[in-house]
Amino acid sequence: MKPPDLNFRNFRDDFWGGLTAAIVALPLALAFGVSSGAGAVTGLYGAIFVGIFAALFGGTPAQVSGPTGPMTVVMATIFTVLIGRYPETGLALSFTVIALGGLFQILFGVLRLGTYITLMPYTVISGFMSGIGVIIIFLQIGPLFGYKGSSGVVDSLRNLPTYLTHPNGFALGLGLMTLAIVFNWPRRLNRVIPSPLLALVVGTLISLAFGEGANLTRIGAIPTTLPQPHWPAFEWEALRVMTGYGLMLATLGSIDSLLTSLVADNITRTQHDSNQELIGQGIGNLLSGIFWGLPGAGATMRTVVNVQAGGKTRLSGMIHGVLLLLVMLGLGRLTEPIPNAVLAGILIKVGIDIIDWSFLRRAHRLSLKATGLMYSVLFLTVFVDLITAVAVGVFFANLLTVKSLSDLQSKRVRAIIHPTDEALAPEEQALLEAGQGRIMLFQLSGPMSFGAAKAISQQMTLVQEYDVLILDLTEVPRLGVTAALAIEGMVQEAHRHQREVFLVGVEGSVRDRLQRLNLLNAMDENHVFPTRLSALQRAIALVAPEAGIRG
Repeated sequence: MKPPDLNFRNFRDDFWGGLTAAIVALPLALAFGVSSGAGAVTGLYGAIFVGIFAALFGGTPAQVSGPTGPMTVVMATIFTVLIGRYPETGLALSFTVIALGGLFQILFGVLRLGTYITLMPYTVISGFMSGIGVIIIFLQIGPLFGYKGSSGVVDSLRNLPTYLTHPNGFALGLGLMTLAIVFNWPRRLNRVIPSPLLALVVGTLISLAFGEGANLTRIGAIPTTLPQPHWPAFEWEALRVMTGYGLMLATLGSIDSLLTSLVADNITRTQHDSNQELIGQGIGNLLSGIFWGLPGAGATMRTVVNVQAGGKTRLSGMIHGVLLLLVMLGLGRLTEPIPNAVLAGILIKVGIDIIDWSFLRRAHRLSLKATGLMYSVLFLTVFVDLITAVAVGVFFANLLTVKSLSDLQSKRVRAIIHPTDEALAPEEQALLEAGQGRIMLFQLSGPMSFGAAKAISQQMTLVQEYDVLILDLTEVPRLGVTAALAIEGMVQEAHRHQREVFLVGVEGSVRDRLQRLNLLNAMDENHVFPTRLSALQRAIALVAPEAGIRG
C-alpha cells in the first residue's frame, strides 16, 4: 500500500467541494441509517469513517464515499438475518460483517483484482441495481404513510392495504411534499441548496410547527460524542453466513466504487488506480465496522457535486467526512426531530434514481435473452436474495456468452478437401486438387477455447478417407486446454490409422501448449511447417506415387 499524497495547493476549492458534498451527504446518511434498521447515527458514522479513510488511502482523488442505497439494502438484510438468529449478539455480528467486507476489499486490492471487478455483465449489474432501487421504494412505503418500516418487500406488500386505507395523513403529506421538492427543485438552485437538504429542513420545520398530536415517527436521540470502537464478535455457527455476506458487501462495494471512479475520471479527465481504490474503500469499511457505522462505497452524486464545486484532490473527500463529524458533535440534537416520512421521501427519490430506466426501456430491442436475464436478476434481487440474484445472473450470463463464443468458434473450424475452397490461394488449390481427396486440410482460426472442441470432433467425423492430415493453426493466437486435447485426439486417431500428420504455423503460446502435451515432441520435426503451401507440397510428395501423379 502506497502512502497517501496530500496536496494542499488546491485547498480552497477542495474545502468548498468537501463542504458541498457534506451538505448533500447529511440527509442521505441519516436516511440510510434509519432505513437499515440500525438507527440514523450508524449512517453518519459510515459517512464519516468511509468518507475520510477511503479518500485518504483510495486511488480516485476527487471521489467522495459514504453509505449508498445498494450497500444499505444489503445491510438491512444482514441485520434482519443475524439479529433474528442471534438476538443477543446479532447486532455486533452484523457490524463485524462490515469489517470483514472491508478486509476482503483490501485483499482484492492487494491481489490486484481491481481491473476484473467491473467485468460483470451489464445485464446482471442493471438487473441487480434496478432490483435494489425497487427494494428501497417498497421498504419506504410504510414510513411514507406514517408507519414503521417493513422488514422486507413481501412484508411491505402484505401491509400495503393497511397503509392505503389507514394512512397517517400528516406524515403522508410531509412525504409527498418531500417528493415534490426533490423532483421539482430547479437544477441551477440545486448547486446552491441541494434538494434533499431543503426537503429535510422544510419538512422538519413544518412538522414542529403543525405536527403536534400527529403521532409522527422521528429519528430520535443521536449521540453527540465521539464514536467508540467495538471488538469484532464471532459465532462459530454464524461464520459461514457472515463470510458470505462479507464477500457480498466487498464485491458490491467494489463494483459500486469503481463504477463511480469511472464517472470521476470522465469529468476530471484523470485516471484512477483501481487496486488502490479498493484498498482505500476496504480500510474505510473496516474502520466503519469497528465503530459501528454502515458500510459505504464511492457515491456518484456526492462525487459529481464535489467536482462541480471545485474539489480535485483527496482532501475534498476527507473534509466532507470531517465536517459531518463536526455537525454530529455540535448539531446532532438538531437532527433528532426529523420525521421518518421526510426521510422516506428522500429515499424513494434515491430508489427511483437507482433503477436503470434507460436500459429497461431499450433492453428488448437489443436482445430478448439479455432482457430475460436482466428481469430474472431483478426479480431474484427483490423477492429472493441478493447473493442468489448475482450468482444466478453471472452463471447464466457466462453460459450465454460461452454459447455465443462456441458458435462463433465453430464457424472457424473447417475441414477442407475440395480444391475450389475460396480460403485457398490458386497454387494451394492446385496442390489440393492434385491430391485427389487423399489430403485433408483442417483449418482453425481465432482463439480456440473449450467451446471449439465439439466442432473439431464433429468436423473430423465428416471425412473418413484421407492419407495426410494438415492441421493449419496459423491464425490461432490462443489455444485452450480442451481444444488442445481435441487436437491431440485428432493426431492420435490419424496415427492409429497409419496416416501422416503435418502441423502448420505453430508459434508462441500455441506452441507452448502443444509442447506441454508432448504433442510436438512426439512428432517428427519434418512434419512441422511454417506455411500451408510448404505443408501441401510435402503432402503431395507423399501421396503422388499412390495417386499416379507425375511431378
